Amino acid sequence: MSDRSRVALTFDAEHPDRPGGTLGTAERILDELDRTGVRATFFIQSRWARAYPSLARRIAGEGHVVGNHSTYHARMTLLSDDGIGADVGDAAEALAEIVGVETRPWFRCPFGDGHDDPRVAGVLGELGYRNVHWDVETEDWEPRTSPDDIIRTAVNGCAERGDGAVLLLHTWPEHTGDALPRLLETFERAGASFVTVDELEALP
Repeated sequence: MSDRSRVALTFDAEHPDRPGGTLGTAERILDELDRTGVRATFFIQSRWARAYPSLARRIAGEGHVVGNHSTYHARMTLLSDDGIGADVGDAAEALAEIVGVETRPWFRCPFGDGHDDPRVAGVLGELGYRNVHWDVETEDWEPRTSPDDIIRTAVNGCAERGDGAVLLLHTWPEHTGDALPRLLETFERAGASFVTVDELEALP
């Protein structure tokens, strides 16, 4: 990784579908980002924002970029065109109301499903969105993944990708909160800088 490499740190804020999720992790992540002055991009599921409105508002209030992560966290390829429109549109309205920001044009397909599907991309485009996939996935959502695993996969993956790597993390796994301070420190020592997705010319 060169000393000019940019890393887009992204978090999916959603209701967990696996063990190991705690609400306190999102707070710890935001505390660490605030302490270090790092801005990230958060893709927020609107059902999560409705459940935790103060946390959702804190994300936007502390200067992070907010993207749409759907209403129900359903796989986009399983929905009809109208179903995608309803799910994404309802999320857009809810997030604007709760968080107070416009999420367009940033969207992330739940599970990454549909990120390379022309039909899904076309419907999202009609809604004013583009999907933001990722270059590096740490599998922090797996209970067996340790903080050391997260750091190693993130650093090696971003180094292999080079400048402009988009890194996927989640706000709910406890070990993600454990890993984040050392992860940020490791990237800083390597000379990398953190950016939000709107600062990148090319996105996966």
